[in-house]
Amino acid sequence: MDIAVIITTYNRPDALAAVLAGYRAQRDGAFEVIVADDGSGQETAAVVDACRDRGELVIRRVWQEDRGFRAAAIRNRALALTKADYVIFTDGDCLPLPGFVAAHRRLAERGWFVAGNRILMAEALSLRILADLPPVHAWPARQWIALFLRRQINRLLPLWQIPLPGVLRKLPARRWQGVMTCNLAAWREDLLSVNGFDEAYEGWGLEDSDLALRLLHSGVNRKSARFAAPVLHLWHRENDRSSLEDNWLRLAALSRCGRTRASRGVDRYR
Repeated sequence: MDIAVIITTYNRPDALAAVLAGYRAQRDGAFEVIVADDGSGQETAAVVDACRDRGELVIRRVWQEDRGFRAAAIRNRALALTKADYVIFTDGDCLPLPGFVAAHRRLAERGWFVAGNRILMAEALSLRILADLPPVHAWPARQWIALFLRRQINRLLPLWQIPLPGVLRKLPARRWQGVMTCNLAAWREDLLSVNGFDEAYEGWGLEDSDLALRLLHSGVNRKSARFAAPVLHLWHRENDRSSLEDNWLRLAALSRCGRTRASRGVDRYR
């Protein structure tokens, strides 16, 4: 099974460098990386070029003009670029642990998409990581416990790998709530069948919920990656949420009508 990791980013080259370091440290190295760049400057391109030149990752970058938050569109461009069987979506400020790709490969199952969770990191810890680039993926358990006690991370339990029975992972089979594209995996053919992300969602919010809901409408169920494949989310200022009300109305209409295909989706680029 070929895997593509699509990393969405916008003008955070220091964070992206830390994220790529995490992917270089994966125990399962059989994947490609596509950096989905929503209009960043040359600093981001330089980070990708340096990673490619080192030869430690199979990596490509797809870019679009900066016209505000258009994560749905750049993810579609990246999705159209890959031929991988299975796609993992994440963000350029979400650090993977060494078993992240291997866990998603293990959880992949036909007829299901997989939704993981995240651990939020405090501002001070995030700034330290970006300044020093310490090997976060190699930190021992005692260090994470100390960080939790100092309130530098918001949760501790998701860091533990627990072999949950399949029946428990499938409990949220028909739930779209809580699905986030900072940690989401699906079969490429399922993504194409629903026409990828809906680019009607411009501005921050709910384009990931829309995708999850349309996958459910199409008959693809949800599996949980909790206690298997978390990501460590670097702190950032809250995004502009001025589009959120309109996006909620769009999502509510989708919930009522049962539509499966994006009105403006990945077929624009294929």
